[in-house]
Amino acid sequence: MSIKKERDRITDQAWNNLHKRFEQDNLLPVEAASRRTILHPFTKKAVYAAVLLCLIVSVFVWMYDRNTSETEFLTLHNGKGEPTLITTFEDGSVVYLSEQTSLEYPARFAEDKREVFLQGNAFFEVSGNVERPFIIDTKSTLIEVRGTAFNIKSQDETRFSLSVRNGEVKVTSKKDGKSVRVKAGEMATLHSDVLQTLQINNFDFFNEYLTNVSFKDQSLSDIVRIINESTNSIHVKLSPELGDRLITGTFSNTSHDTMVELICTVLNLQLVRRQNIMYIAPPQ
Repeated sequence: MSIKKERDRITDQAWNNLHKRFEQDNLLPVEAASRRTILHPFTKKAVYAAVLLCLIVSVFVWMYDRNTSETEFLTLHNGKGEPTLITTFEDGSVVYLSEQTSLEYPARFAEDKREVFLQGNAFFEVSGNVERPFIIDTKSTLIEVRGTAFNIKSQDETRFSLSVRNGEVKVTSKKDGKSVRVKAGEMATLHSDVLQTLQINNFDFFNEYLTNVSFKDQSLSDIVRIINESTNSIHVKLSPELGDRLITGTFSNTSHDTMVELICTVLNLQLVRRQNIMYIAPPQ
């Protein structure tokens, strides 16, 4: 027997063995199994290649679904009588959690949206991103924004209100799907399943979140940004190399400038003040 014929014989035998294995494991279409004795070797190879490709694709899809379904979620809970808990998300958005409030959010937001789940009262400052809306899921409503600042009160399904400091917010009732758009200086309320908007003139609701505040592992750059956005009395400037320093602490009935002074004392940083500008720099 020539070398070529022997090689073809071994190849055909190998393909037949593989065919039988696939047939035993029910991996071949019925039509392919019933016609196996008349398939040309080239056709056999095409069938096996197709089956193998399907198996590879199936494994990939399974692994992808498994990975996407295992998104890590983090939970924040601020107990009764606790100071406002301030947290910065990975996109730069900031949330101020009032007492008796819980928030669930992913460690990293999805590519097409930024979704969190809220029960209780909170103030949000959402960083702008028109491609990735920020969605807040409460018991009674869905709130969608792309960059704004607003206050939410949502303790249960029967009581809900939202006040917008700047920007625009879309609020949708989960019960009937009705939506309203709330602009700066307006409030949305949900009462007796009726969603409506009202005008507001008092923005003191934001100050209540800053009376007693708590930071947990927040970067100094985020804290400085929060201070600058919450007051016009001072403006804090931070040396870039200090931005990643982390702070955990509580400030009760503390003015903004006193807060800056305490932070510099704890971290042993240099503080220079010129009129209403406070400069934070490394120690000399």
